[in-house]
Amino acid sequence: MSRRNKLQKFAEILQFPNVYENYETKNPELVGAEGKPADLKGRWAEAHFGNAYPITLELACGRGEYSLGLGRLYPQRNFIGVDVKGARIWRGAKTALEEGLSNVAFLRTRIELIEVFFAPQEIQEIWITFPDPFPQNGKANRRLTASRFLDRYRRLLAPGGLVHLKTDDPGLFAYSVETVAATPGARIHVQEDGIYRLDALPLPELEIKTFYERMHLSSGKAIKYLQFSL
Repeated sequence: MSRRNKLQKFAEILQFPNVYENYETKNPELVGAEGKPADLKGRWAEAHFGNAYPITLELACGRGEYSLGLGRLYPQRNFIGVDVKGARIWRGAKTALEEGLSNVAFLRTRIELIEVFFAPQEIQEIWITFPDPFPQNGKANRRLTASRFLDRYRRLLAPGGLVHLKTDDPGLFAYSVETVAATPGARIHVQEDGIYRLDALPLPELEIKTFYERMHLSSGKAIKYLQFSL
């Protein structure tokens, strides 16, 4: 993507009413359309979506394909895609506006900071779809199923809240299973090494396929799924 194209998208995204951003990690303030401050912690459903529906986060959402798919499937639930890359979020946010998906929004920030912007027990579910597996030695703590992230998810999730991981990477999948199993109070509900080999998918949301998933499937990779609570 050219620098000019990126700058154009950054300019457009500043006008989108379904995108919130945090520019400085040391300043917890969110801004919305036209740079207006937005105080949404503990108030996302009411203040942004205008309802009392449960909220699902898609972490490292990229272009928001899962947030969009979930929003189409469940109009009486709210979905927020979280990513640090504005050019990626632009695509998802624009599609949501074009399709009139008022139950889909986006937050541009680092995932390490999500507790700054959401209140304890404000979230009902979390989806992590095809995240960076960080296979390099010494980078395991950057995986989105590392203990430091699970601790954050535990505080944000309402009682009975679920975390869903969908990945093609066997190393990340094995690491996630091991980490969750070793986490006090955590419980694995579904663990599948190849969901498309099953007679039926464990839940309809798994029918949603991202760009990367289609690419992985075309190269013959098995898609793995882990569902757990904390």
